[in-house]
Amino acid sequence: MNRALLIIDVQPDFCEGGALAVAGGNLVAAGIAGDVRSRRASYAAIATTQDWHIDPGAHFSQEPDFIDSWPVHCVAGSDGAALHPQIAGLQVDAHFAKGRFAAAYSGFEARRLDPAADPADESGALLGDWLTERGITAVDVVGLAADHCVRATALDAAAAGFATTVLAPLTAAVSPENMPAVNDQLRAAGVTVLTLG
Repeated sequence: MNRALLIIDVQPDFCEGGALAVAGGNLVAAGIAGDVRSRRASYAAIATTQDWHIDPGAHFSQEPDFIDSWPVHCVAGSDGAALHPQIAGLQVDAHFAKGRFAAAYSGFEARRLDPAADPADESGALLGDWLTERGITAVDVVGLAADHCVRATALDAAAAGFATTVLAPLTAAVSPENMPAVNDQLRAAGVTVLTLG
């Protein structure tokens, strides 16, 4: 089984001190970095996704409901939209960006990001196509936030036919109290959720 690691949205704006911080974000970044360094050989590919907003419409709001609308975050090309420093130094095969001109939660909405290209360039390969081209059949999903973009990515991965595992200790949630229901939803969709122990 060819397995890939998908590192979802581990960006400064989603970590402590960022515009839309998730408690524990910096610890997640450090944990993912350590895991990759110790287990890099177990993955045929590693990819990152980033929120990469240019003009995402109603996704940004001055009065966000924190369900469908959010404060301004991860503006394309900004420091807050960059990869977290712990992740930026890893040996990664490709980077993918989502949400340029509309809300996007799943990594499977993301297109390959060419740092040398115009930030608005949406011509890159979709994550799912990139994985398929490499013969990937299974994915481990980690990152931020567990109850939003990690959840959406894992659901889409399973729906696309990938054997999908969420490594829960390498995630953090916006609303931790909702995680039992989120994990139930993931399991019902065929996603394996690995917790501590």
